[in-house]
Amino acid sequence: MTADTRTNQVMLVSEPGPLPLDQRPSVEHLVTEDGKPVDNIFSEKQQRLLTEPLYTSWKIDTPFLALANVGLFHSVRVPPYVPDVLLSLNSQAPENLFPKNNRSFFVWEYGKSPDVVIEIVSNREGNEDTDKLFGYAQIGIPFYMIYDPEQWLRSERLRFYELRTGKYELIQGSAHLMPSIGLGITLWNGSFEGHSDLWLRWTDLAGNLMATGAERAEHELKRANAETQRANAETQRADAAMQRADAAMQRADAERQRIEKLTEQLRRLGAEPEDFS
Repeated sequence: MTADTRTNQVMLVSEPGPLPLDQRPSVEHLVTEDGKPVDNIFSEKQQRLLTEPLYTSWKIDTPFLALANVGLFHSVRVPPYVPDVLLSLNSQAPENLFPKNNRSFFVWEYGKSPDVVIEIVSNREGNEDTDKLFGYAQIGIPFYMIYDPEQWLRSERLRFYELRTGKYELIQGSAHLMPSIGLGITLWNGSFEGHSDLWLRWTDLAGNLMATGAERAEHELKRANAETQRANAETQRADAAMQRADAAMQRADAERQRIEKLTEQLRRLGAEPEDFS
């Protein structure tokens, strides 16, 4: 990718908001999908773990797009990037996804670049820390993350970059937060779809994991079970109280019967019970 081409990219991206319809370039000659599968099962699962929870659990009033393995077109002159995951706030997919100009993330259609891109390293051929590191900065993506679970590129499994003065700065430390977006990201040892591994996951700004749909369902089931147990305990306590009340009534009836019997015996002896009150 030449410097001139990169300059053209930045000029295109810098347009404020979506380009007017009559200024949008034709995309009929562009290849928006090539039919190639993702490179491995782990990457496919990791991509879904970074998209599905946002739609399931992220409480946000702003429309957003979270996409995996979809072309990111920033110019009609050069091939697109295809980030493993992208997140774009204030973006909404068109209702009809089949027209060609709706099939990919065209910057001129959405009027902005994504806010976050994530690359999952599976070999040494993806240029995640060279061409993509430079290119994503050039098109103005605020946050870029490289997840390298097998440490193909460096010893760090997760590298978190923030765009500052036009260049990416590596942010050190374990707390990777994005206050401007309202999200954080972290490495998590756990089981996803039956596979225990080290996964990359979204968090809120307090560090709480963004739950998957399955986790939410499990949590709701546990809460429902706990509510049922509490209700059962309340029912048992109410039953016990009723049993105690019944026992007290039985004792009261027995005492009343005993007094009536004693009263009758006293009368037979010629004594009135009130004489002994």
